[in-house]
Amino acid sequence: MTKYIWQNPDWPAMRWDAERLLPRFTEARFRQGRFLGVMRDIGFDARMESELAATCEDVIKTSAIEGEVLNPASVRSSIARRLGMAEGGLINNDRKVEGVVDMILDATKNFEAPLTAERIFGWHAALFPTGYSGLNKIDVGQWRTNRFGPMQVVSNIYRDPPTVHFEAPPAARLSVEMGQFIDWFNGSSQSMDPLLRAGLAHLWFLTIHPMDDGNGRIARAIADLAVAQMERSGQRFYSMSSQIERDKRDYYSILERTQKGSLQVDDWLSWFAGCYGRAIDAAEATAERVVAKSRFWNVYADKPFSERQRKVLLKLLDGFEGGVTAKKWAGICHCSVDTAQRDINDLVRAGLLIRNPGGSKNTSYNFNWPPA
Repeated sequence: MTKYIWQNPDWPAMRWDAERLLPRFTEARFRQGRFLGVMRDIGFDARMESELAATCEDVIKTSAIEGEVLNPASVRSSIARRLGMAEGGLINNDRKVEGVVDMILDATKNFEAPLTAERIFGWHAALFPTGYSGLNKIDVGQWRTNRFGPMQVVSNIYRDPPTVHFEAPPAARLSVEMGQFIDWFNGSSQSMDPLLRAGLAHLWFLTIHPMDDGNGRIARAIADLAVAQMERSGQRFYSMSSQIERDKRDYYSILERTQKGSLQVDDWLSWFAGCYGRAIDAAEATAERVVAKSRFWNVYADKPFSERQRKVLLKLLDGFEGGVTAKKWAGICHCSVDTAQRDINDLVRAGLLIRNPGGSKNTSYNFNWPPA
């Protein structure tokens, strides 16, 4: 009796009902085409800003899924530097941030390069530059061994016994398993629907679970590589990892059900296509903010904003939560409340801030862009 999908005699010959999945994948690809068409028309600077925002999200969220918290400013600086943007290099980045950024950008920018064991090992080494995962020393840049026993995905680790959600194939099988996967990815898979290929690659790699740690991040990078090969541009304007993080509970649930099921993987592929579509929806909202920001600076190119005003306006254009008050302004700009109020009054006269009803020293103002 098989407990896990890889124990089926026909593994890795996964199956799916193409007719059933067609509407889901057609809808996802339609959203993708519509969105990329819009992005081609928004101008170079706005595209670069959108790419920066999406890549930052991807780096931060693929780590957050695994419980890793990265400094957003450090991530943004690292990516901006690699993209040749002016704000790059402002923050001293740590090796962990640099490693995740290296992996994500290699997957998207170098989409024409084949997937190889050496490339996966390089990604793994970038993720674990010290050779440790937390307090545990791990084997870096190689397939896992039996040194730690069976590879299991567990929760409630301090209970006896812990909950085992999944157990991966034995280490002795990894050379053959990964050889099959890499040959498929670089070969026969090229003829199938590209989005379906990305979903299968993600599931297949996670099921083999070939590394001591970092399997989820690498699986998502492989899916990113598959999507980049589909788009043939090297630019990414949306983040699958960010959407997976938002849907994390469902992500783990559908993975566990699929990995304990038969080789019929329709439910996983349907979920993956839906997640992709939701990622596009979220990116459209981000792109709208980027376009609004670009329009703003074009319209007010000749306005002599002070450095303090520019600093707050940047936060407002990025979606600052809540109304602006003189106290908040003073905190952001490290100035007196009186100076903050003068700055605010200037923007009220320019029509960029609108005073909310009510008075007192806590009077708040709403940002008026695009103009009401």
